[in-house]
Amino acid sequence: MGNKSNGLMAGRKLKFKRKEARWHNKWYMKRVLQLKEKADPLEGSSQARGIVLEKVQIEAKQPNSAMRKCCKVQLTKNGKQVTAFIPGDNAQKFINEHDDVIVECIGGKMGRAKGDIPCVRWQVIKVNDQSLDALVHKKIEKGRR
Repeated sequence: MGNKSNGLMAGRKLKFKRKEARWHNKWYMKRVLQLKEKADPLEGSSQARGIVLEKVQIEAKQPNSAMRKCCKVQLTKNGKQVTAFIPGDNAQKFINEHDDVIVECIGGKMGRAKGDIPCVRWQVIKVNDQSLDALVHKKIEKGRR
């Protein structure tokens, strides 16, 4: 049989044991101690604005051998640097150094990198307040700044 308390006066003990056991769940711990917000360069927000420092190419993980187009972005709100993926065919042509971009989480499993791009957790969605997707699909032209 189990070693769980039962009976009329067991409520307090059961409640206390449940409270203790929850601390062995890493998702509970992360949420209660706000560990994601402390480690996250975006500080818990879904999107952040930044300046492009340089464009880089990152080699994909095995078994792929592609060069994924990314850029180093310095966030304006806290000065932290992140590497952001540039999604879309030839999309890197629309992004230059010192451009103003908005980055968001790439949506990989458990907040980690997605697919075959190592260590990249963010992607560019806007360039100089224009949608990167619209620029790639030739819906709009890139404005001058």
